[in-house]
Amino acid sequence: MNETPPPQPVPPTGLPMKRFKFVWRFLLLSNLALGAFLFASAKRRDSMEIQKKRTAHRLHKSKAAVEVPPEPSTSSVDLNYEDFLVPATMPMEVRAPIPDEQQREVFKWILEEKRKVKPKDAMEKKQIDEDKDILKQFLRANSIPKF
Repeated sequence: MNETPPPQPVPPTGLPMKRFKFVWRFLLLSNLALGAFLFASAKRRDSMEIQKKRTAHRLHKSKAAVEVPPEPSTSSVDLNYEDFLVPATMPMEVRAPIPDEQQREVFKWILEEKRKVKPKDAMEKKQIDEDKDILKQFLRANSIPKF
């Protein structure tokens, strides 16, 4: 009853790239074939468009030419997606006018906020002063202009 244990399986030696050489070759050939197909189809499409332009030019030169409208291009480059992205127009909601007293309160509040602002440079200070002058003119006026 002296049995010897079965031998341990030997781990594969060598690089995985060499073991799966057929897989690498298949991937390389399939990528090359796909690239050649795409290149050939683009070349064929370009040559067809050139041929269409030539025939249209020849027909245009001849006196017995029949007006043929140009065919719409199916190229994704020529598509104008802005036509599809036009927003739907909504009817404008007309609101009731704001009373003069409420407008004056808003102008006073804006003037107070403008006074609190700390300008960073001379240009910003000049702009804030102009805004405050305009607000003061609105507050001193007898009636507020309607926009």
